[in-house]
Amino acid sequence: MKTVAFLLVAVFAGIPSFPQQQPNKSSPQQPKLDNLSPRAAKAVPLINGEIKIAGLQRQVKIARDNWGVPHILAQNQHDLFFAQGFVAAQDRLFQMELWKRAGQGKLAEVLGKSQIERDRYARLLKYRGDMRAEYDSYAPDTLAILTAFTDGINAFIHYLGSPAGPGLPIDFQLAGFKPEVWKPEDCLSRMAAYSMTANARAELSDAQLLAKLGVDKAQQMLDPDPPVKLDPVEGADYAGLSPELLKGLVGGDSRIEFPPNAGAVGSNNWTISGKLTDTGKPILANDPHRVITLPSLRYIVHLVAPGWNVIGAGEPALPGVAIGHNEHIGWGLTIFDVDQQDLYLEELNPVNPIEYKRRGNWAPMRIEKTTINVKGGLPKVVTLKLTEHGPVLWEDPAHHRALALRWAGSEPGTAGYLASLSVDRAQNWSDFRSSLRRWKLPPENFVYADTDGNIGEQSAGLTPIRNWTGLLPVSGTNSKYEWSGFVPFEQLPRSFNPADGWVATANNRTIPEDYQYKVGFEWSTFRIERIRQVLGGWAEKQHKIRLQDAEDLQNDVYSIPADQLIRMLPRRSDGPEARFLQRLKDWDRVLRSPSNAGALYEVWERQVRGAVLEKIAGQALPELSATLNTQQTLDYLKSMAAADQQQLLLRTLADAGHEMEQREGTDPALWSWGAMHTMTFRHPLDQVHGGQALFDLGPVARPGDANTVDATGVGGTGFAQGSGATYREIFDLSNWDNSRAINAPGQSGNPSSRHYSDLLPFWEAGQYFPLVYSKDAVEENSEDVLTLTPERQ
Repeated sequence: MKTVAFLLVAVFAGIPSFPQQQPNKSSPQQPKLDNLSPRAAKAVPLINGEIKIAGLQRQVKIARDNWGVPHILAQNQHDLFFAQGFVAAQDRLFQMELWKRAGQGKLAEVLGKSQIERDRYARLLKYRGDMRAEYDSYAPDTLAILTAFTDGINAFIHYLGSPAGPGLPIDFQLAGFKPEVWKPEDCLSRMAAYSMTANARAELSDAQLLAKLGVDKAQQMLDPDPPVKLDPVEGADYAGLSPELLKGLVGGDSRIEFPPNAGAVGSNNWTISGKLTDTGKPILANDPHRVITLPSLRYIVHLVAPGWNVIGAGEPALPGVAIGHNEHIGWGLTIFDVDQQDLYLEELNPVNPIEYKRRGNWAPMRIEKTTINVKGGLPKVVTLKLTEHGPVLWEDPAHHRALALRWAGSEPGTAGYLASLSVDRAQNWSDFRSSLRRWKLPPENFVYADTDGNIGEQSAGLTPIRNWTGLLPVSGTNSKYEWSGFVPFEQLPRSFNPADGWVATANNRTIPEDYQYKVGFEWSTFRIERIRQVLGGWAEKQHKIRLQDAEDLQNDVYSIPADQLIRMLPRRSDGPEARFLQRLKDWDRVLRSPSNAGALYEVWERQVRGAVLEKIAGQALPELSATLNTQQTLDYLKSMAAADQQQLLLRTLADAGHEMEQREGTDPALWSWGAMHTMTFRHPLDQVHGGQALFDLGPVARPGDANTVDATGVGGTGFAQGSGATYREIFDLSNWDNSRAINAPGQSGNPSSRHYSDLLPFWEAGQYFPLVYSKDAVEENSEDVLTLTPERQ
């Protein structure tokens, strides 16, 4: 099975980067690019004092605590979300504007012709259904909330240019454009949703594998879980299909110059019954893993008004809280990696290529013309094509075929995370499950705890019912390849107050092997195995679990696959790998940042995967190097004859040791995993003159890898971290004020703000800050208090 690898945006995670700008002496509009720090400081918005704003009904108080978390106290729901929009824009407006443009398909307006294809995809994937059904799906008052939220963003944009305002933030100044007015529908992007349902690329990868190696070898490499036979369409031509066909479709969490897949990512969560904790009340923990961005993907906020008292993290461009707690319940989520996408090979009419075969006859595609404005160039008129299955992503005129996408994101209510507007107000397990009926995308495994002592897990998300595997593109002309609805909510995985006293998920298979629906075959294994090992050990020893234990587990970097791989090695060797062998044998399998054995292991593990791939394929296939994951590698090694296994392991270990000597020097004592495995927080404007020094943070040495609980997956071909948990939460159900969180590198996107990078040292050290909640705790820890007062017209 494949290691889970989803892109997430999860909502709108990614930020494009801007090209190098050169000063133009002839243009009076060209900003000076020196002395950026003073200019940035001048543009920092007011967060302490009073601002009069049109559009509010009553006064709103925003208390930012010592860690930059805004606690918003409003007297009605409208003002609460108006203020959330205003406050989020204060901290993250540039990030929000780029995400909005990515969803609208309007990046080329500010980045030029390189973004035309990305904009075309965004417009192809937009929601085209009933808008009333769309809004009503998330919560009965969704439109009212989105209207107030976007009005708040617009109020801040207007305030920037007012006599009392600070002017445009420094990022807009350097990028050379201004924020546009927001509308409620700007929060409904499907580009974000696409990234959170990314199975289309996997289908193309599987098709490429099958075309190169044949069905049997492809089956051996893919090793679906639960076990199932590959089911290629009879007579289908998979030649020429590969993920490269969709390289312009990068979703919302991809930086333009980086590969769209930022490495294996996922999430962990668990909830522990009070019978196992030192307080007698549940502990709930969640660390969602996504691409690492600057500013942070997540934004923590506390929303208080009649009917609302919820704190936690969401995306700054969305109202509400996606992951958090209210007065009665807490929750966390991990991706439930069901297959919400299918690619259809449509047969095109050789005489008229805008027709495709449907039910035995030629049917016209739906054609839409759209104009993409291009910075520095002429507007580009683009033709969008749609079949009955969905948008046409790719065409092959020479072979009269096209790829159309059917996916859950075309259904109403599938803008990522917006159903949190219902979850935020749930008061108990029954309410919680009712709210999750509205949760369609991204598909998630939710863990739950409440102040009455109950714990549980419920999976949610639109899950198509299909009578084929969904592992390969299928024929658009054959009616047997059609969805027959969605899996009923009642038949999705759930548990309540389990006998073990705890529930955990980590993108693992939560469905039984004999599940009646074919919902997915790509799950993660090692993180959940380690979490179960630790939680089960505590329970068996009757250890009373503390919050510190939950912190330690979230930061755990013990490598189960390293242990399994090293145990396959012989006890000793007389070959060139002997000195490397002993170093690994003596290692404790903990991927600490300073570990020299850990560095050797990571290079060796990559060498082993490549060798196994070549052995299965019978040839070197570097273009398919990402196809085989660590679990599949171990499974294949265990199936080999002992002599062949030992020969492969020792040969690759010698190669890995020599690679390390060339890379890091001949003295193994000086090798360091953290020196190779670093994280640099890169801003989209770091290519602008002076931008790197102003914005970027790091590099920071990192522990772990994609298979440890503290998941720090690499991006690209090197060893730099590309994904992981920048937000973590641990909730104490006995006292909400004892809860803790982290959000790296900081809450603010303004480089001159003290909250731009103040949380980075905590994150680097695996530490947290108190997530204060009660009125007294908030007042005690308030650092800045801003009052928004209605401006009477």
